[in-house]
Amino acid sequence: MAVLQVLKGMTPGQVFPLGGERMVMGRHPDCDIVLDVGAVSRQHAVVVRMNNEFYVEDLKSRNGTFVNGEVVHGRRRLQENDRVKVCDIVFAFHAAGPNRDGTPTVSDTAPDDNSRATFIDDIGARASGTIMSSIDVQANRSGFQISVNPELKLQALLEITRNLASSLDLNSVLGKVIDSLFKIFIQADRGFVVLRDPDTGALIPKAVKYRRGDDAESIRISRTIVNQVMSSKEAILSADAAGDTRFDGSQSIADFRIRSMMCAPLLDTAGEALGVIQIDTLDQRSRFQTGDLEVLAGVAYQAAFAIENAQLHDVALKKQAFERDLDLAHKVQRGFLPDAPPAIDGYEFFDFYEAANQIGGDYFDYVPLPGGRLAVVLGDVAGKGMPAALLMAKLSSDVRYSLATGSSPADAVNKLNAAFARGDFESRFVTLVAVVLDCQTHEAIVVNAGHMSPYLRTCDGQILKIGEEEKGLPLGVIDDAEFQTCSVTLKPGETLTIYTDGINEAMNAANELYGFERLEKLVIQDLRPISAYGKSILDDVNNFVGKRAQSDDRCLICFGRTK
Repeated sequence: MAVLQVLKGMTPGQVFPLGGERMVMGRHPDCDIVLDVGAVSRQHAVVVRMNNEFYVEDLKSRNGTFVNGEVVHGRRRLQENDRVKVCDIVFAFHAAGPNRDGTPTVSDTAPDDNSRATFIDDIGARASGTIMSSIDVQANRSGFQISVNPELKLQALLEITRNLASSLDLNSVLGKVIDSLFKIFIQADRGFVVLRDPDTGALIPKAVKYRRGDDAESIRISRTIVNQVMSSKEAILSADAAGDTRFDGSQSIADFRIRSMMCAPLLDTAGEALGVIQIDTLDQRSRFQTGDLEVLAGVAYQAAFAIENAQLHDVALKKQAFERDLDLAHKVQRGFLPDAPPAIDGYEFFDFYEAANQIGGDYFDYVPLPGGRLAVVLGDVAGKGMPAALLMAKLSSDVRYSLATGSSPADAVNKLNAAFARGDFESRFVTLVAVVLDCQTHEAIVVNAGHMSPYLRTCDGQILKIGEEEKGLPLGVIDDAEFQTCSVTLKPGETLTIYTDGINEAMNAANELYGFERLEKLVIQDLRPISAYGKSILDDVNNFVGKRAQSDDRCLICFGRTK
């Protein structure tokens, strides 16, 4: 009976028999194959049997159904060992079911599953000895001239080309490489592909195949052989690996009584070793020959390109997914910020926010308070990227709660600081300014937690830094810090300007800072309306920076009394 066997997600190894004419897969408990995962649609896909052939069809699911890394449109016929992916769950399709020990009949390791393959550090293995044949793969990268068994060569290249050209999914590529080799080398008993992790450098078994189910023990891979082949970039053939002095002490060879073994490096376009392909046999009457090694080296040469392309494709897909996540995070973060400045009779407001990347750590908000008051809040989370953005989201909710429950602006910031300090955010802190404006009396109460002091432009043309002496520590430095306030009464024509250091620390191509002096020359000007005043600051910063990429988030709030 045909089956789908779980390779990744849920319970690896679990088998779902395909006994009906239609087997619906989905999250709903009435489905034939229940996939209790949130991202799976209620009725996600269906496997249909027609004339002893099996087809998979997507049921207009949210996240799609994939076969060997390709999106299923309409019906897709399933072939032996095809990988069916539903969200994060990966199945292998087997027309005849798994072997009696529960393992599939072909290329049976799940992605990144090395549970059935173990590396052996071959203590005492000697680096010298005699082997039957070797081929310098690096020196033959321009093309292999194989004179032995031309029919076999043609069969190998056609087989590998046909299989590898149909998929960019790495796991599918690896499985098809091994499957092709077992069709070419009928004497092979075991085979595997090992790849080097590009980030850690660790050697990881990626695909393992056994000719017979009763051989399916945990395969032992000689680290000595793999390292030797990858470092020398030579494909090697040992007619009797168990007796080859080159591998004396290799426990993996001795345990399995390997009579003949071939191992070839997988070289990328730059000539670097991605990993190896190795196949071996226990039958001393059917040892591999020099012509076999030439074929394996040629297949490895071509397979390496397919593997490299699959890896690049995988990187591209991950990058696309990451960019989609960043775009969503950007939209979510913008949702924490005001849509528009407040409209209050007798006042004008202007604000600007621009993250250096798609998400940032600057924050501002307008919080209405009882008694016709308005809190204008601006903050800057230390650091950049996702951690800063997450803390910015927390700050947004904490600010509103603290202002709503605090008995005064200072008490609200005290509560906010205590809540932030309790979070233990690995020494991260926040600088913040809160200005509580009484729109009836025109009094502005300022609380400053380690931020640059707001500029007040007076009606007689002076510039004052408000709350410089009362400035406290940033939020999160000391949990029981007590913050002080200062207050000013705004007169008609006076403005307050609050900003983050992405403004004054903007840098041009000559590595010069924009600085406070340039900023103050703009703050002193008396432009109307307030939006023209705010835009003049931003235009001057942009002109100063020129084409240099923005290195920090920028946030600016300007507001003033008009009458």
